Amino acid sequence: MSAQAISDRAISAQDSSNDKPLAVSFRLLLGLYAIIPLCLLLQLFDGWFWQGALQQNLPSSPKQFLLFQILFGTPHIVASSILLASNTEYLKFYKLKIIVMTVAIITIFGVGSLFIPYKALYVTVAAWTVYHVLKQQLGVGRALYRLPDWIFYLLLWLSVTAGIFVYIGIFLKNSLDVQQLEWIKLIAGGLCAGLICSALLCQRYATTQLGKWFLWSNVLLVLSSFYLFVQQYYFLAILVPRLVHDATAYIFYVVHDYNKHHRQPQNSMYRYAARCHLPVFVVLPLCSFLLAYVLQSYGDSTLNVVTEFFFGIEIRKAITVGLLGYLALMHYYTEAFTWKQGSPYRRFIAFSK
Repeated sequence: MSAQAISDRAISAQDSSNDKPLAVSFRLLLGLYAIIPLCLLLQLFDGWFWQGALQQNLPSSPKQFLLFQILFGTPHIVASSILLASNTEYLKFYKLKIIVMTVAIITIFGVGSLFIPYKALYVTVAAWTVYHVLKQQLGVGRALYRLPDWIFYLLLWLSVTAGIFVYIGIFLKNSLDVQQLEWIKLIAGGLCAGLICSALLCQRYATTQLGKWFLWSNVLLVLSSFYLFVQQYYFLAILVPRLVHDATAYIFYVVHDYNKHHRQPQNSMYRYAARCHLPVFVVLPLCSFLLAYVLQSYGDSTLNVVTEFFFGIEIRKAITVGLLGYLALMHYYTEAFTWKQGSPYRRFIAFSK
């Protein structure tokens, strides 16, 4: 064989390798749960060696840190919105659902807020948030542990219900008396005990060892949050599920966008990125983190300058609560079906162990 033929074959093999689609690695997703022992060790070291200094200096919730909001929560919600809005075929496919949900959000949280008590709306959003986070994590591992439906939903609803009580105990603690807070801890603890017993009884249905690891990692996600909540490490209690959830979502987003756009950019965002020689891997994370930073840091003040100049009025938290709140609720809604089997998104997603 000639040197030229060998060279051509090597180039062809390299091109074929470069064209190979990425796959979501279950082992990589499982590795994200390492945040659980890390946070538990921080809590133990704080009690053993640091005399509670860490607990005293952590905020009572991550939302008190602007940096936390810029790194967790908001960016992956913005990324989800960018992914949907930047691909016109997705917008057309889900147009009716988006319109209906937008009207529902405006009606319930806009008009409805005039009549519905604030706490009722807050608990509704909290429940939806917890359900969204845990449904994603348990749902991702479902392909591995292959549990019967009734077992899957038993574990899901025990996890979600316990998570809701933990969430309420953290974010509404200042409006609860001592007795109410103790009842929340007692109920959440009972649900966690039920979750442990259910997982012990049902783990035999998991068909693979990796599936069992994934199953127990999701159980520990709830248990660790409850433990850190009881120990009053509220920041860490929220950080654990938040980091796992957000990082998992970004892995899916990046794999999707690489498989869709790396050979031939399919929308203006990736065409512009290609002209700037930006790798496909960084485009969506970079755009979403940058936009989250701008909206969180300057959104409200910039809008107030505009509205005061043109209309002489000030709209409080229109961006950080209004716009980002709408995007969060829409994110919870759309993520429930956009990644299901048969959806347009899934054409660009594969899995590997």
